[in-house]
Amino acid sequence: MLIIGSHVSFNKNEQLLGSVKEALGYGSNTFMFYTGAPQNTNRSDINESLIKEADKLMKENGIDKNKVIVHAPYIINLANDSKSYDFSINFLKQEIDRCAKLGIKNIVLHPGSHVGLGELKGLDNIVFALKEILKDDKGVKILLETMAGKGSELGKTTDELKYIIDNVNRCNLGVCLDTCHLHDSGVDLNNFEEYLKEFNEKIGIDKIGCIHVNDSMNGISSHKDRHANIGFGNIGFDTLINIIYNPLFEDIPKILETPYVTKMDDSKERVYAPYKSEIDMIKNKKFNSNMINELRVN
Repeated sequence: MLIIGSHVSFNKNEQLLGSVKEALGYGSNTFMFYTGAPQNTNRSDINESLIKEADKLMKENGIDKNKVIVHAPYIINLANDSKSYDFSINFLKQEIDRCAKLGIKNIVLHPGSHVGLGELKGLDNIVFALKEILKDDKGVKILLETMAGKGSELGKTTDELKYIIDNVNRCNLGVCLDTCHLHDSGVDLNNFEEYLKEFNEKIGIDKIGCIHVNDSMNGISSHKDRHANIGFGNIGFDTLINIIYNPLFEDIPKILETPYVTKMDDSKERVYAPYKSEIDMIKNKKFNSNMINELRVN
């Protein structure tokens, strides 16, 4: 069964219940959210009654909560042991606690940027931090996201991810593949089977817990990390469909993080989520080259 969804909002009024409602509006059977703004530490208290309502709505609509994903905030950086290092460790611990309270089993994490310390030092910092964070098992798995290699980002190669996973050596640590990031890091997704073979030999396919499905605005090996709508970038619709429907990924949630579409509404510029249209294309396996124009006029 295709497990497909997108990034959705999580606001203080409806929290998880609102996230479920938004996902259902896109025709999704999974979704991903931040438990608060990804750029700051502002967090509302978790409302347990809203969790119960959300759980009921998910059950009624065939959403497996075990396949729902939280994304860790961008402000966490485990690779640089500067004055914010302890903050990053403690804040991620808090996010994992929030996941556990919400009943979410997986949190996606950008491994971090070494910011001039060097790759090996940065990797060792990530390992040290993850050992500290994961020593108390809260039933939440951290999924390290494959990165584009922008600036001093780590996690841009299979070898870097392998180093982290092998040295942390915990079962509650896995990987989230991001198609845009893989492409921008230099992986030819037209030869995806070759990449998967290497990944399986070094890390293991069983470590993949989520796939971010994004097209890319830039060429291969650009190290830019700029997402494009499905089929409207340099990866292409057919290549992404082949990844989405790979039999090895049947039980893995696929999450869209594609750009919102901007249009004029009542003489004001507004943005609209394209996810329902993109999910429809994916389900039908048919590219609509006019999708963005249609979203702008409807």
